[in-house]
Amino acid sequence: MKQRMTLGNFLVAYLRKIGVRHVFGIPGDLALKLFFALGGEQGLKILTLSHEPGVGFAADGYARATGRIGVVCVTYGAGGHNLVNPVAGSFSERVPVLIFSGGPGEEERKLGALIHHQAREIESQHRIYKEVTCASRVLTDPRNAARELHEVVAAVWAEQRPGYIEIHRDMVDREIEVPDELVEWDGRLRFQESDARRVAEAARETAAMFNASERPILIAGIEIHRYKAARELVELAERMGAPVCATVLGKGAFPMDHPQYLGVHIGPISPAPIVARMDAADFVLNLGCLKTDMNFGNRPPRIIQGKTVWAVDRRVDVKYHTYIDAGVRDFVRALLKQDLRVHRETVSYASNLTNGAPPRDPAERPVRVSEILRAVNDFLATHRKYMVVTEAGDMLFGGLDIRVPSDGTYLAQGFYASMGFATPAALGAQVGSGMRPIVLSGDGAFQMTGPEISHASRFGANPIVIVVNNGGWGIFRPVASARRDLLEIPPWPYAQLARDWGGAGFEAGTAQELRAALAAAHRAKTFAIIDVHVGRDDLSPVTIKYIEAAARRSRPAAASPTGAARAS
Repeated sequence: MKQRMTLGNFLVAYLRKIGVRHVFGIPGDLALKLFFALGGEQGLKILTLSHEPGVGFAADGYARATGRIGVVCVTYGAGGHNLVNPVAGSFSERVPVLIFSGGPGEEERKLGALIHHQAREIESQHRIYKEVTCASRVLTDPRNAARELHEVVAAVWAEQRPGYIEIHRDMVDREIEVPDELVEWDGRLRFQESDARRVAEAARETAAMFNASERPILIAGIEIHRYKAARELVELAERMGAPVCATVLGKGAFPMDHPQYLGVHIGPISPAPIVARMDAADFVLNLGCLKTDMNFGNRPPRIIQGKTVWAVDRRVDVKYHTYIDAGVRDFVRALLKQDLRVHRETVSYASNLTNGAPPRDPAERPVRVSEILRAVNDFLATHRKYMVVTEAGDMLFGGLDIRVPSDGTYLAQGFYASMGFATPAALGAQVGSGMRPIVLSGDGAFQMTGPEISHASRFGANPIVIVVNNGGWGIFRPVASARRDLLEIPPWPYAQLARDWGGAGFEAGTAQELRAALAAAHRAKTFAIIDVHVGRDDLSPVTIKYIEAAARRSRPAAASPTGAARAS
């Protein structure tokens, strides 16, 4: 990095300084100069997919799996607008993604006419991205461009949310001024600082509540992931000796094979042992848990008045008051400095598969969704270092019963829940982490972005995609009985498509066939698709409980228990 350099060269030097080595994107005429600069001889590795939504999900998966910033580059208008939905998901779920967009040059803007790819005004795309990013800039001034880029990236890291940079094509080769502090900077990005006195006081008060309790419980949320506090959380849990649950969005924030791990808390539709343990709790410590409907079974969170501590969004709520400017990682570290009384409790992991119906004959068809989940759990128990990526829809809920060993990882878009996330996210995650993914996807979601798997071999990636094939958007069938035709999708030959695209393809109609296909896919060096045929109305255990709970809440008070269910 030099005091004077072209903007394009500065971008490469800056991104390399913060540890970026990959950029996901799709070129276009208004972004070609930007692509050439980023992917030049001394530049970054650019990975292209077939459609901008896949690019956005891939960068999101990369960021989740690596803990680093995922970077996207697209063209203006048609490309940038295609990317908005994945970026909105990253914003909702606190994922650090940096978006670069090309744009029209100054001479084109002087024409005063509409420019191709333009929607309303030239500035419209930037305005749209202001709604789904934590910081955004259009770089037009060579004197301030370097500092403005750094301000956006610093905000992306501090808030763990997306940022947007628009660079018009005539700016890429412009010489810019780089401040001395950036030339000398070591490339380390930092989270927002907490107020040490407030954090310490919150920790002292929390420790006193915990030490006075008899049946405490910890709940781990997504901010433990985002703010890199997983190691400290394990240490804190072991110091306390209390059972630990994860939320829907925070699944994987605490090791799933740890002896203190109880399972996933989903409010009143949690497994029965978790519901009972929560009911018995006299102190609940929520660490990094977003207060969302998905995290708590589409119900308001249960708060035990005077017995709950909630640390999220840079604040700690203790009993009836709040400590602000208190980040969750600093709060966990402050708790570790307290004198904590050790609780001793035997914890048994609970899931919706633990006490379900006894398994059928493995040769009986069609295989049930619950049997798919059991087969994946058995596979993971003997094949280590896999990540699991679950799709929105039934597999988002089904994935809550997947238990990944601590040398693997788990990714899901657990709140924004956009269908089409999992397959491209798995590609990005494997590129970044090197860990092989198992993708759990419904057939409806796979038809949205699944064909991006055809790029896997170019990236050196080999995910195993399990397509749970029920011939449509099955999660909505119980609540759309009047128009089931709207939920149908065409039958695709998923296994044959995998072979046509250079991978391995398998079909399974029974649990026995699925287990054999998983073993074969594991041996394959390429990516693999396993087309698993299930009953049209079969769903995962959590989905069934979720729909039944929604139906009960939406039913009029005087309605018969057998009345028709409506979506909530």
